Amino acid sequence: MLKKIIPLFILLTGVFYQSQASGAASDSTLIVKKTTDFKVDGEGNAKNWAATNWFNLNVQTGPRQAAPGKSFPTKVKILYSDKGVYFLFDCADKKLTATITEDFGTLFKEDVVEVFLWPDTSEPIYLEYEISPLDYELAILVPNLKGRAQGWRPWFYNDSNRVQHATSVQGGQKKSMAAVEGWKAEFFIPYTLMNPIVQSPPKSGTKWRGNFYRIDYDSETAYYSWKKTSGSFHEFNKFGTLIFE
Repeated sequence: MLKKIIPLFILLTGVFYQSQASGAASDSTLIVKKTTDFKVDGEGNAKNWAATNWFNLNVQTGPRQAAPGKSFPTKVKILYSDKGVYFLFDCADKKLTATITEDFGTLFKEDVVEVFLWPDTSEPIYLEYEISPLDYELAILVPNLKGRAQGWRPWFYNDSNRVQHATSVQGGQKKSMAAVEGWKAEFFIPYTLMNPIVQSPPKSGTKWRGNFYRIDYDSETAYYSWKKTSGSFHEFNKFGTLIFE
């Protein structure tokens, strides 16, 4: 009887560790489905979004923060086409802490969602894109050399490489400090904006690294991420992997 139990125990133990390992791998990767191009409206109404699932952002400690702030449900969708990558953020909230009314401002000091994309991992250079509930944007290319990061704005930013973006508010008005139930951000980043770190559209099986973030400034600041960092959003070696289907 014992001779039968021992091999069974070994088998079950192997299955357990295999499932643990595969679970860890799937937790750090994201399959990006392909789509035809569509227009963003800030609501996520395009039928194309039905082809992919939501994934969650979780609250974490931020810079010089002893404990995480209050968490609101936050979820994201992503798709890609031959021309660029689409993103949809859905953020539960209570107040729109947003007063900045200009593009390329310090949006991260107020309510914001952010996408970091690192297509070419042979170089420590990635794209950072931010958008506020009031629909103001920040797009920068970030060289990160031994922890020293500096953001550079596009020299030319026009119809050939401009991000399409829109936001909407649920349960309140789209204005500074308004009481709300939540807000959404929808945007399309063309590959042309990411030149030269992206020189051609991704193909099936292409892998990028990246991360997704939110900062909320209600009564206490809350930092959210897809892949947890030690505090700084610029810890690019902790980014997850995006696999283009």
